[in-house]
Amino acid sequence: MRVVSLVPSATEILCLLGGRELLVGRSHECNSPTDAGLGELPVLTKRTTDAGAAPGEIDAIVRADVAAGRPLYRLDERLLSALRPDLILTQDLCGVCSIDLASVRRAAERLDRPARIVSLNPETVEDVLDDVLRVGRAAGLEERARHAAVELRSRLWRAQEHVNPYADGPVVGFLEWTDPLFVAGHWTVQLIERAGGRHPLNPTVARAGSGAAAGTQMGERVAGASVAVAPEAFVASRPEFVVVAPCGVELARAYGEAEALTRRAWWGELPAARSARVAVVDGDAMFNRPGPRLVDAFEWLVGWLNDRPGLMPRGFPWRPLRSPAP
Repeated sequence: MRVVSLVPSATEILCLLGGRELLVGRSHECNSPTDAGLGELPVLTKRTTDAGAAPGEIDAIVRADVAAGRPLYRLDERLLSALRPDLILTQDLCGVCSIDLASVRRAAERLDRPARIVSLNPETVEDVLDDVLRVGRAAGLEERARHAAVELRSRLWRAQEHVNPYADGPVVGFLEWTDPLFVAGHWTVQLIERAGGRHPLNPTVARAGSGAAAGTQMGERVAGASVAVAPEAFVASRPEFVVVAPCGVELARAYGEAEALTRRAWWGELPAARSARVAVVDGDAMFNRPGPRLVDAFEWLVGWLNDRPGLMPRGFPWRPLRSPAP
């Protein structure tokens, strides 16, 4: 089988299942696992925006392009045809994060030979585990996928055993973008709440007919997409812990963006800033990608929020923000 992956989380899942040798092409963002030789593969996508611009500039450009109907990513259709894929892995969750499904379908229709398209659209932690099974079935690695999904789920439950389910946990402010401020959505909110925190600016709610959706039914508590909030609202939520993990941004740059926040007048009003409970995380590697490393992210989050550093995975890409509040 010849597989093209146009979304990083799908690439990570396929490699987890031992399917690296099936890959014949990838997206420009597929950079993990770092030891899988992904750099040797042809790259089929590229951004149309400047990834190195300031956060506010990127947000303005993206909004303008979306409003005008201009694509945020381009797909090399000629290269795609030359690679003769049997299976194309893509996504339909976020048109800002990766190539959109409609573009992939149009390109696939022009191929000389038919290719199956598997589009991932995870919104919850359980959806991510299901995607492991979905990719496994599509790539002929179903047995490996079952074992992998069970192990990932077991790690989630083992970490959660260290959380007191009867305590009102701290308020967590999780920033997925810094200008404007965007707070976490989807699976990240689930991880925060399961780690013992509260996320009042975009909390989970129980699906209709699920009751309280507590205990083993917590998968029925879901959150919407990331939402923009005003600084005044962020301050008013009084976060006791703050995580800065800008989407698609690696650790060094994320730290610089977090330092920029400390120079804003409102930053010093945050309880988390006053108590030095601000963490900067590599958003390109953790939390933002709905793949296997969400389990690492959850283990780190449980360890950090519950003062159990032994739970944090070794080498987890994060730094405490040491910059003083103004």
